[in-house]
Amino acid sequence: MSASVSASSGLKWLIGIAAVVLILGALKAAEAIVVPFLLAVFIAIICIPPLTFMTRRGMPSWLSIMIIVALLVVLSSLLVIFVGSAIDTFTEQLPEYQKRLQEESVKLVPLFTDLGIPVTKDQFLTHFNPGAAMKWAGNALANLGGLLTNFLVVVFVVIFLLMEEASLADKLRYALPNGELSLKRTSEFVRQVNTYLVIKTTISLITGLLVWAWLTFLGVDFAALWGLVAALMNFIPNVGSIIAAIPAVLLTVVQLGPYDALIVAAGYVAINLLMGNALEPRFMGNGLGLSPLVVFLSLMLWGWMFGAAGMFLSIPLTMIVKIALERQASTRWIAIMIGSARDIQQLEQDSQPHDQDPPQ
Repeated sequence: MSASVSASSGLKWLIGIAAVVLILGALKAAEAIVVPFLLAVFIAIICIPPLTFMTRRGMPSWLSIMIIVALLVVLSSLLVIFVGSAIDTFTEQLPEYQKRLQEESVKLVPLFTDLGIPVTKDQFLTHFNPGAAMKWAGNALANLGGLLTNFLVVVFVVIFLLMEEASLADKLRYALPNGELSLKRTSEFVRQVNTYLVIKTTISLITGLLVWAWLTFLGVDFAALWGLVAALMNFIPNVGSIIAAIPAVLLTVVQLGPYDALIVAAGYVAINLLMGNALEPRFMGNGLGLSPLVVFLSLMLWGWMFGAAGMFLSIPLTMIVKIALERQASTRWIAIMIGSARDIQQLEQDSQPHDQDPPQ
């Protein structure tokens, strides 16, 4: 009897794993459709608080939606114009930057020779070519411009999602089993994701402004563009801030010299230490609720599935999975495994008996 139960349980797990693989494969195949929809969903979640604020003060919902959408269209259009212009200018000057960067980098060859490492200029450029990094930065910026150009499609999806927001609560109440409980859980989920997105967006904007101010002070070209890149890359955990600093530091080597490049790099480090280790944990409270390993693996998984957009959304998507796993008793252990150490501390505190006040 026990062997039969064990086999049945094992079969359920195999079926579950196969279902997850099939779902991930289907999402990967439908990337062109799924990515705009996911971006629209998270933008709509960010827009819900101001929409609720306006409607509660007597403004018609249609007018509130139109105001929010108008702001989105204006901001996205200005962003597309700015990024497009900056990318065009940077692309025109990219060959010259690559040439000068190679000239600067080969100056390191005598240093290797003095250290007893015989290497020729050709060998050095074959294995270490910073000009290729500049070319990669140009291609990445071009892809960013293409992504922003398609942002208008996302805006239209946001419009329809916000129009559905008013009736969504009633639909969930009647469509799902235990309607009130399901609605409460859904509201809590939206609140958690919205809190993360709002705080992360605010921190990213401040990071971008600080980078722009620092590079402008030092006289680095395209300071506003690198500030925007820093703000966007701040959404990518662990490696985003490092990637954002590379093109600006390499450009400074070409434009101002290696010593100024070290100053630029030090500024990036100081800004990210301030924002990532001081301000963000202060406002984020207990953090993401995800272990560092899971954060890195989620970056790889969602990046493989949805490209750059998946890397930007890796944390919110993984938070959704964790929250969904927490809602079912049979999968709660998985949520605990992918959670942070603070989750364990909270569980231990909740399991301890609370001292009762002595009778008066």
